[in-house]
Amino acid sequence: MRIAVTGSTGLIGTALVRSLRADGHEVVRLVRRAASGREEVTWDPKRQYVDAGGLAGCEAVVHLAGAGVGDHRWTETYKKEIRESRVLGTAAIAEAVASLDAPPKVLVCGSAIGFYGDTGERAVDEEAPPGDGFLPSVCVEWEEAAAPAREAGVRTVFARTGLVVAGEGGAWGRRLFPLFRAGLGGRLGSGRQYQSYIAMHDQIAALRHLIDTESLSGPVNLTAPRPVTNRELTEAMGRVLKRPTFLTVPAPALRLALGEFSSDVLGSQRVLPRQLEESGFSFAFPEIEDTLRAALRC
Repeated sequence: MRIAVTGSTGLIGTALVRSLRADGHEVVRLVRRAASGREEVTWDPKRQYVDAGGLAGCEAVVHLAGAGVGDHRWTETYKKEIRESRVLGTAAIAEAVASLDAPPKVLVCGSAIGFYGDTGERAVDEEAPPGDGFLPSVCVEWEEAAAPAREAGVRTVFARTGLVVAGEGGAWGRRLFPLFRAGLGGRLGSGRQYQSYIAMHDQIAALRHLIDTESLSGPVNLTAPRPVTNRELTEAMGRVLKRPTFLTVPAPALRLALGEFSSDVLGSQRVLPRQLEESGFSFAFPEIEDTLRAALRC
């Protein structure tokens, strides 16, 4: 199968491309420079430009590109970048896909469980409405931007991803594992907030499941089946790494350090993967301790 991928150099994109190529698929990477060869396609999300001809023959497009939500403090400028990198990029991909004489069978668009906002202790699945605040509004616009592909008859799936647990990068690889290894890890705020996570292995397997499963369209939550509280997560990190976890980061300190983003760090998201499970997907790492150990083996 010929599959196009945006965000192919990011944490998830790199792992997805590696997995697809290992199984013999031809991967076309969208790059923000002049393409070199058949395996690259030029695009510019800010200008909403895609060399659509380079997508010819692709049976699937996986769109993962977007500015990192936690990479910088949320200034108004960076919030604009977060929104535009997702909305403009998705619109460009959707319009390019729709313009093809023979469009791909499926467009898998990255999205996020930020769609639901703070759910407290309430468990939610794909039928829940959007929450309030910056991230939910971004996710709504992000998904709406894919309308041209849907209207062209392309099966469109929104991968609403939780916290991806990986040892080689992301929040865990760069921040949490080193912090906890040093004995400086601890719960955030009250620790009662739910955190919906997924192992990197399951994230990649789920994305491939979305590509292959013709019955799936619309939003699909990519999260492990049992979300954990921050306190439970902290205790699991301590057990796996054999380090103390007595420290606590008070909520006021997080608000001072992170600004507006702290509301999402301290917020609770208890998100369930109903669509994945009902479509027959099987999690290799459904529990938090197994997920952490798998990440550390990478």
